[in-house]
Amino acid sequence: MNVPPSDSPEQPLASADPTVHSEPESTGGEAPHPGSREMPRWDMGTLAEPPKFGLKQLPLLLGPGLVMGAAAIGGGEWLTGPINTARYGGAVLWLATLSILGQTLYNIEISRYTLYTGEPIFTGKFRTLPGPRFWLPIYLMLDIGVFFPYLAAAAAVPLFTVIYGQLPDEANPQHNFLLNVFAVSIFLGALVPLLFGGKVYNSLKVVMSFKLITVLGFLVFLAIFYSNAETWAEIISGFFKFGTVPVVDASNPAALDNIFVSLFSGNGFPNIDMTAVGILAAMAAIAGNGGLTNTPISNYTRDQGWGMGSEVGAIPSIIGGQTIHLSHVGKVFQITKDSLRRWKGWVRHISRDQLVVWMPACFIGLALPSMLSVQFLERGLVLENKDQAAVMTAGGVQDAVGGSLGNFCFYMTIFCGFLVLGTSVIATADGVLRRWVDVFWTASRRLRQVDPQHISKVYFGVLCVYAAAGIVLLLSARPTTLLVISTNIYNYALGISCWHTIAVNSVLLPGELKPSIGRRVLLGAAGTFFLMIAVLSTIAFFQQN
Repeated sequence: MNVPPSDSPEQPLASADPTVHSEPESTGGEAPHPGSREMPRWDMGTLAEPPKFGLKQLPLLLGPGLVMGAAAIGGGEWLTGPINTARYGGAVLWLATLSILGQTLYNIEISRYTLYTGEPIFTGKFRTLPGPRFWLPIYLMLDIGVFFPYLAAAAAVPLFTVIYGQLPDEANPQHNFLLNVFAVSIFLGALVPLLFGGKVYNSLKVVMSFKLITVLGFLVFLAIFYSNAETWAEIISGFFKFGTVPVVDASNPAALDNIFVSLFSGNGFPNIDMTAVGILAAMAAIAGNGGLTNTPISNYTRDQGWGMGSEVGAIPSIIGGQTIHLSHVGKVFQITKDSLRRWKGWVRHISRDQLVVWMPACFIGLALPSMLSVQFLERGLVLENKDQAAVMTAGGVQDAVGGSLGNFCFYMTIFCGFLVLGTSVIATADGVLRRWVDVFWTASRRLRQVDPQHISKVYFGVLCVYAAAGIVLLLSARPTTLLVISTNIYNYALGISCWHTIAVNSVLLPGELKPSIGRRVLLGAAGTFFLMIAVLSTIAFFQQN
């Protein structure tokens, strides 16, 4: 909502850092224009009042954190998490802890930029020097992982299993043909919700709410009635067993050691099993969202109308969104005593959204699928065909539950796998489309001449290109190959993006709105973590190939 102007105009405060802007803060109508002059100047607007938080206002938290929290229960949670916990138990989940904590801070900081400008963080990155022409090829390379639709390929396995009552045989040409058909169908079907709903964001919110309720509801049922305290103790403690890694042991394929314990006891650095690094790095990469797939949180912050997002509009769907438009340029507000009060309220609100909704959803979303593998599969299981990870726990669940209810739980486990992976395709597709449509909507002089009501046509055109590229890749590579390649790129992308976000918020925001030094240090440490596991995964990949 917009706040009506008061009778007396607010007097702008002096900026704490006069070097932030290329020009001083305007007391009139002209907005600042920091960063690259290839990007257009911001417009001026008024920062809305933040919502007052209380029990009655609890639904106001159901914003970007809900959509992205549900989207986070995807490949990392249903594929790589159970693959690792089936073999090593819960002890390796500490990698996911670091990943989720780092991503939580990252999500808050990229939304900080959006609260001030109404622009998504991707646009902000292209505003930093040397300018959009420099950043374009870099981020195209970092974002290439999302064009590998491994989630659609993985979702084809549970769909095949439900229809034919058996796991697909990779040596059977007919089975492989059907898997390709299912994968392409899932991929294209996942794009359909992006065409309806007025705002594309509204459709996503409905789909992700259904996914969250269905999947978590079923897994909680299994956790309460068919798991034991030892399983949960192992999983919960595993989130805190920092430094525990798989090591080479010919007699035990699930051998573990702790780096810190080994060093302090004088045994030196443990001999890490590099063959396991790739899938461990994949879990860290997509526990939560991962890669550049986190950046849509800032887009959803805008589309939710939070901060200055209420001033710029949203991306409408091609069907049913004719009355919605999206401004080509973001809007910022004058720094005054009252606007700073509102600003602090919005930062608290976005922090609650991430800390109360998104972050717990990520931990719960990883713990519950991991519970399936720890509880219902034999410890030390090394899955020969990782393409079947989405359905590997269904048989164990069926045996544990037994009877007709066991049969129901077998198919429900498979359905949840399909629902998790299939709906994650929607969020991934929308994320990549938003990143590039939004940034070109602002950066391209030609597109800035297009009527703001026609943003949906641009979105739809890019959607068609993305669909064609995805089909080609689905028909030319195995799901596991797509998973490893994509997630390794994700770690590089997220690491670099963390560092770039520090630069965006340090250079483009007024001094009073910048993150603290402590936040910048922590975000830099998170970026370093993702880059380190990306390098380790790359080394392991080349050693094995």
